[in-house]
Amino acid sequence: MKQDMILILDLGSEENTRIARAIRDLGVYSEIYPHDITVAEIKKLGNVKGIILNGGRNNVVDGVAIDIVREVAGIGLPILTVRHEGITHRDMECFSGDDDNLAKELEAFVFGVCAAEKNWNMRNFVHDQVELVKREVGDGRVLLALSGGVDSSVVAALLLRAIGERLECVHVNHGLMRKGESEQVVEVFRNQMKANLACVDARERFLSKLENISDPEQKRKIIGAEFIRVFEEEAEKFSGIEYLAQGTIYPDIVESGTKTAKIVKSHHNVGGLPADMKLKLVEPIKQLFKDEVRACGLELGLPRGMVFRQPFPGPGLGVRCLGAVTVERLEALRESDAILREEFETAGYDTRVWQYFTVIPDFKSVGIRDGARSFEYPVIIRAVNTVDAMTATIEKLPWELLERITDRILSEVERVNRVLYDISPKPPATIEWE
Repeated sequence: MKQDMILILDLGSEENTRIARAIRDLGVYSEIYPHDITVAEIKKLGNVKGIILNGGRNNVVDGVAIDIVREVAGIGLPILTVRHEGITHRDMECFSGDDDNLAKELEAFVFGVCAAEKNWNMRNFVHDQVELVKREVGDGRVLLALSGGVDSSVVAALLLRAIGERLECVHVNHGLMRKGESEQVVEVFRNQMKANLACVDARERFLSKLENISDPEQKRKIIGAEFIRVFEEEAEKFSGIEYLAQGTIYPDIVESGTKTAKIVKSHHNVGGLPADMKLKLVEPIKQLFKDEVRACGLELGLPRGMVFRQPFPGPGLGVRCLGAVTVERLEALRESDAILREEFETAGYDTRVWQYFTVIPDFKSVGIRDGARSFEYPVIIRAVNTVDAMTATIEKLPWELLERITDRILSEVERVNRVLYDISPKPPATIEWE
C-alpha cells in the first residue's frame, strides 16, 4: 500500500533528521527534500499529506536568504513551520528547542491537521519498494555492487524479491577488505542465498590508483569512481544491464552534503560518483537510517547474524589506513582488526557495541622491541554506539579487555608498538577517522 508521507523542506536547519525520525516514530513516513522543490516534483512523490518548513537561523545559508518556491505555499497542503528563533507563520508553528513541545506539535500536525494514517512500517516499506523497483526496472537487468555489508546485503535481498534472476551481484575485492571478508561474501551469497555472484580481483588496480594519495576526500572519490568503472566493465559482460544498484542510506547522503547543508565527508557511493556514469542508479533504501535498514533486513528474512554484523565503509580499510595507503600498514590494519573482532566476540561485546574497528595513522613513534629502539606505527581502537549513525557515544570498555587486546596486537602484529583508545563522541568527531 502507498504510505502517507510528510514532506520536510530543508531551509538550512541542522535538525532535519531529528524531525524526520520523530515523525517516523509516530508511524508516519517522512522524507527530506531541498527548499526549492517544485509543485510538479511534489506531485510525483505520491501520497504527501503535509509539508514541514524547517529553517535554520532566519532561513539564511552562507549569507543568502532562502525560501520555498511560491507555488509550493499555494499547493493546498497543510504547512507547519518549525522555528528556531521567534515565531511567524500560517497553518501552525512550533519551537524546535523543546523536545516535549516539538513532539506534541508534530503529533497534532501529522494526525490532527494532515489526517495522516499510521501506515509506516517495514512490511509496507518493503512492499512499496519492491513495486517501485519492478516499475523502474521493468524487464531490465540490474547489477548490484555487493560489498557484503549490511546495506548492500539488504538491497540484494530486496532486489531478489523484486526481480529474481535478473539481478547480477558483483563483489569487488579492492584490496581494502577486512581479513576473510571476500571469502565470507562468496559463502553467504553464492552458496547460501544462491544469488548470481561474480567476484572481481581488483586489488592491484585500486592500490595503484591510491598510491601517494593522502587526502581523505580524494581517496574516497578515487575509490568511488574506480568502483563505477569496474561495475561498468562487468555490466558489459552481461546482456541488457542498464541499472546499477547500491546500498546507499540516508546518513551517506546527509554527510556528503546537500544544497543547504555543508559536507562532512564524501561517501564513495554519493560524492565519489563520476559525472559521466553510464548506468542508471537503483537505490531502494536511500531514505532509511541504519537502524531502519536492519529492521528492513529482518523483514526480508535475512539471518540476524548478517543483519547485525559490523558496519563497514564502502572505501573499506582505505579510510582506516590514514594518509597515503601502503601495503605494509594495510596488513597491520587487517591483523589488528581481526584480533579486535575475535576478542570482542569472546567477551560478548560483539553484540553490545554497534561498531568497533582499528585505525593505523601514517606516523610512527619511538618504542622498544627486543631490547632495542624501534620506530613503528600505533594502532587506534574505536568502539561506538549509535541508533542511526548520525550521533554516537563511546563504549566504556573494561580495562582487562583493553589490556588483553593490547597484548595480542603488540605481540602478534608486525610493525606496531602502541595501542590507543579513541574516546571521542560524534559530534564533534565522526565515527570513521576519514
